[in-house]
Amino acid sequence: MAPRTIRMTLPSNPKSIKRVEGFIHKIEKHTHLDEIQTNKLMVSLTEAVNNAILHGNKADAKKKVAVVCLCLPDELVITIADEGKGFKLSNVKNPLEDENLLRTSGRGIFLMRTLMDKVEYEIGKKGSTVTLVLELRK
Repeated sequence: MAPRTIRMTLPSNPKSIKRVEGFIHKIEKHTHLDEIQTNKLMVSLTEAVNNAILHGNKADAKKKVAVVCLCLPDELVITIADEGKGFKLSNVKNPLEDENLLRTSGRGIFLMRTLMDKVEYEIGKKGSTVTLVLELRK
């Protein structure tokens, strides 16, 4: 498979999250994801886009979320960038601690870290970028 880049820019509206599924279908056209990989990607990318819209951009319609997937022979490298004020990763609560078990939010980062092979954050004052890496097993 030759490297290929797939892009999507979303307005910061929670309704935009439904576009993630179509984006993943575009990725599937250029890779051979199995059902498990597709599901891992669907959950992780949906969480990342949701976080960028709601937490990063505060659902400000003037701000955008940029999603870029680099399809490489051995892995997918997906970046999700918002235009928010950033956050401190150390302030994110562990959803497995007793006091957080019944919270209705706060599991996105945990899910991404669990499902992806690598998750990295670049946090700045003018936006945050999350990079998700999914290794393509043959």
